[in-house]
Amino acid sequence: MSTEPEPTEKTEPGTRGAAPEPEGTGGAPGEATDGVAASDGGGEAEVTGGPGDDADASARDSVAESGDAGAGGSAGAGEGADGASAGGGGSGAAGEGVSDAPVGGEEPEADAGEGGDSAGVDADGAAKAQLSEAEAELAAQRLERERIARRKAEKQQPVESGAKLSGKAADLLAAVRAVESGAKPVAAVFSEPEPPRRPAQEPVRPRPVSAQTTGADGVAGPVGGPAPETVEAVQRVLAAGGAPTALAPQVAAVLGEGADEELRADPWQLLRVTGVRPEQADGFARALLGAECAPDDERRGRAVTVWLLEQAALAGHTALEMPALTAALAQRDVPDADAAVQNTIAEAEALVFQDALDPAAPEPAEDDEEGAERPVRILVGLERYALAEESLADGLARLINSVPKEDGSAEDWERAATSAEGSAAELIRAAAAGGLVLHTGGQASLTEPAALLTAARGLGLRAWAATHSPLGRDRFSALLQDDGTAPEQPRTRPVATVAGLLSGAEGPGRDGDGAFDLDLLVVLDAPQLDVETAALLVESMPDGARLVLGGDPAVLWSAGPGRVFADLLAARICPQVASRRPDPGPLGELVSGIGIGELNQVEAPGKEVVIVPVRDAGEAVHRTVQLVADSVPRALGVPPEETQVITPGHGGAAGTRALNAALKERLNPGPGRFGGFDPGDRVAYSPAPGRTLPGAVVGADADGLHLICAGEPVVVPKERVEQSVRHGWALTAHQAVGCRWPAVVAVLPGDAIQALSRPWVYTAFGRADRHLSVVQGAEQALPRAVAEIPAKPRTTRLPVLLGSQTPASG
Repeated sequence: MSTEPEPTEKTEPGTRGAAPEPEGTGGAPGEATDGVAASDGGGEAEVTGGPGDDADASARDSVAESGDAGAGGSAGAGEGADGASAGGGGSGAAGEGVSDAPVGGEEPEADAGEGGDSAGVDADGAAKAQLSEAEAELAAQRLERERIARRKAEKQQPVESGAKLSGKAADLLAAVRAVESGAKPVAAVFSEPEPPRRPAQEPVRPRPVSAQTTGADGVAGPVGGPAPETVEAVQRVLAAGGAPTALAPQVAAVLGEGADEELRADPWQLLRVTGVRPEQADGFARALLGAECAPDDERRGRAVTVWLLEQAALAGHTALEMPALTAALAQRDVPDADAAVQNTIAEAEALVFQDALDPAAPEPAEDDEEGAERPVRILVGLERYALAEESLADGLARLINSVPKEDGSAEDWERAATSAEGSAAELIRAAAAGGLVLHTGGQASLTEPAALLTAARGLGLRAWAATHSPLGRDRFSALLQDDGTAPEQPRTRPVATVAGLLSGAEGPGRDGDGAFDLDLLVVLDAPQLDVETAALLVESMPDGARLVLGGDPAVLWSAGPGRVFADLLAARICPQVASRRPDPGPLGELVSGIGIGELNQVEAPGKEVVIVPVRDAGEAVHRTVQLVADSVPRALGVPPEETQVITPGHGGAAGTRALNAALKERLNPGPGRFGGFDPGDRVAYSPAPGRTLPGAVVGADADGLHLICAGEPVVVPKERVEQSVRHGWALTAHQAVGCRWPAVVAVLPGDAIQALSRPWVYTAFGRADRHLSVVQGAEQALPRAVAEIPAKPRTTRLPVLLGSQTPASG
């Protein structure tokens, strides 16, 4: 039976009573508890916002619906959709996570700072801007796109910009209607064989960014910005259309030089700015165009189509099925959805694809009857994600089909495997024989890639590991051994973050060809790789090198589009090693059960798991504060700075905003003189979309806001504070993925039950090392989410692309 501890005597002003002190649990988190004075299992809390205000739940509502969920932007980052990763979007759901933020209103839910202007930070004295990791990655992506575009140009002639669709692309669009009606598709679409995919060419790899130009987190200030005169010109256009002039820098950055003229010529280009919605762009267009503005305007149809594809990407999709896209366009009052898609493709703003529903099915013979044609689906996607998936598939095929370098004899590898135990031995043997290996398992299984890395370095290989977060990097570093020599310091061990490895701020550096200067790379937290990051990693691998992708497939998926690790596991194109090492103790037992859809009752004699029932969101906030500030430190000796609060969303009465405000008032009260922050505040810094670095505020000066993240100094320029820094006592599960803390308080308010899913609960509960307190206001929604709500599917093309290049390994 779950029990609450004795109330503490010290209470906060205006609170109902003291928070409980942990005293163990004997019941599952979803079960009601008896004899608990603090909660009588009262009714469900009133819905006061919760998920609807949460960018982490950006994958919640289909764009085909008329109502969109909260302000889900992607600009500052890293929140990715907890709903999206708990899922993403439905198969064919056209992009969940549509931004509802009013133009110029509240900033998009994207790990933005809550503090407003950074007072005390002098812009005139700001440090010289340096190349950010985000800019470095974008530059590398542009190189990749240019290379792939050249390859695609060899296969087929592009549709001329401005021309109506013709040829195969027109046939594809016509085939949609035929496929939907059951009629035979246009012959030209299916009878002409697609040009065979050529073996991957030698990649044009991104050049490294000098480590001297980046900070410890791989990120510094942005390189320049739009010219002042461009911003001023855009401000005049925005004012003429009744839009907030504060959007001018964003518009100028997106549209570039001549942004004002482009915006006047096509007012719906305003939709390219994060947070702007179609109805807001419509109002802007009416003000500029007057009577010329109409729902059937071709410019509007193209802009809304691209916007829907961008919202789908925020929800995790790399492409959308044509019926889902046209249905979403109809919901957005586009009169002729088919024509809108056709115009978008004709203007090269999107690409169209024909993918077989069953890639393994044989091609129909030429003399087959008409009804024997292979079923297909028509997909539409943005070029950047289409090229990333193709580049990733080519790179993976190159690794699989190439022969690994002969680093160490077969006898040496076998000797290393024999000295290892269980699954670690299997992993070493698989890595010795193949260029690509997948490894799955929970936290305890990290000892296996550590054993592989140690064995490989013992054989003389240049072996490195990469993790999603600095905290994960330091934890994995502690597992490495040096065969009897003195342990290395964590920063000198061969472990980097993925972002630092790509930017050149960490890792072995690159060779003369731009490839990583290594022989073996073990990437942990692989479920967090989106298609663009994965493509950059794979294309940076030198020929003959070995790549091991490892991670827990039950956690939330990547914040960015794609589901790379899950697609690779399903494709079965390379060796897979599943760890047989379970996570120990009551927490391991609880989380393992959640992974298979069971919320089990566990015995926790050491107070490893405590359930704290609450009646409403207000009580949830009060209990959370007292757990962090008083009960957990007193009962378990875990200080507040080592306890992490995790909740489903940012908005609502018990979201991260409300919790962080209450925790700051109790733990570090202050005026927020540095843009809403004070020295000692815990923060979540998001240097790029999909990445969150927990840290603390040190101070501020002319250079910006000074933080300490994972023991390393970080300076956030004044102009980036509002977009990239939030208070961090409370995080969402997606922000917390890749990290672990001695104690975790998981807050499940009744107004956020729609955001709950099995991956969310698995990820949130699995962040705890020693202790987990569950502030339970979701009642039976919690066990129902674990049992019945798996990850939502994402629409991707990677499985089809992999199937065309590599045979299944069985």
